[in-house]
Amino acid sequence: MMMKDMMSKDMMSMPGMDSMDMALMQACMDACSACEQACTVCSTQMMDCSAACMNCADMCNTMMRAMLRMQGMTPPAMMAMLDACIAMCQVCMDECMAHADMSEVCRMCAESCKACMDACMAMKDSMMAMG
Repeated sequence: MMMKDMMSKDMMSMPGMDSMDMALMQACMDACSACEQACTVCSTQMMDCSAACMNCADMCNTMMRAMLRMQGMTPPAMMAMLDACIAMCQVCMDECMAHADMSEVCRMCAESCKACMDACMAMKDSMMAMG
């Protein structure tokens, strides 16, 4: 909660970010974290999806870190990062769904990727509504 309060104060001073929905941002960071963890576990399964899972884990980690480090982050840069995270989650979800009937881990990873995509899309929609 303290981090959320600090982020809110820092963000209020940034042009274009003063009306950011902090609850959506927190939900997006939480979804990125969960997706990173699921993809990391899934990448160890030695399925064809392992490369996509590793890449998705890295992208989710980068997205989450960028959202935590708001100084210097501009709305266009944030939108580009959200687009990249959504795209990587889609690739990973599609790959994992191909194995979901054979692997519970792949099924959970695909679900986590979908949740992350949804959270990133909600964040992006909120930012678009601000602009």
